[in-house]
Amino acid sequence: MIIAFTGAGISQESGIPTFENQKGLRNKLTREYANSFPDEYNEVIQQLKANVNEAKPNDAHIALAEYKIPIITMNIDGLHKDAGSDALELHGTLPDEEELDNASLLVDKPILYGDIAPNYNKAIQMVSQLGKGDTLLVVGASDYTGISRELKEIAYINGAQIIEIQEQSATNVRKYLDNQFIQNK
Repeated sequence: MIIAFTGAGISQESGIPTFENQKGLRNKLTREYANSFPDEYNEVIQQLKANVNEAKPNDAHIALAEYKIPIITMNIDGLHKDAGSDALELHGTLPDEEELDNASLLVDKPILYGDIAPNYNKAIQMVSQLGKGDTLLVVGASDYTGISRELKEIAYINGAQIIEIQEQSATNVRKYLDNQFIQNK
């Protein structure tokens, strides 16, 4: 069994900048900031939404969908769903267009630093099913968040292989999956 765990790096090649490329953004994606500066927060979310609206799934998203790989994602961009996957979204999604003016009042669009992330337990349960002979495929996900480190640790303790693709995911994910499925035929 392969489970993919994805972060911002998978969507970077679709034209969505990572948090690392947007200095100070992480500090504005907190519940405290949304409550204290709702207008500024709404502008931040509107800009994120504008970036995502221009993006299309790249070949990494498409390959994961074609091979029907279960996905856990930290991304809020919806590109896995656009590619045809049913991803477990750890941090929710972005607001719909009609919700943008009230984004600071929303609970899970996206889930902010300081909010409860209910899908973390589901992700832990999914990765806990991995064992010897299974793989946690980590694509474009840094160790910045605790959940990222925790999922990799669970896979490791259970004896699963951890494969990390942090660069050129649009090319390297397909290469990896093609190779795995050809070998197992």
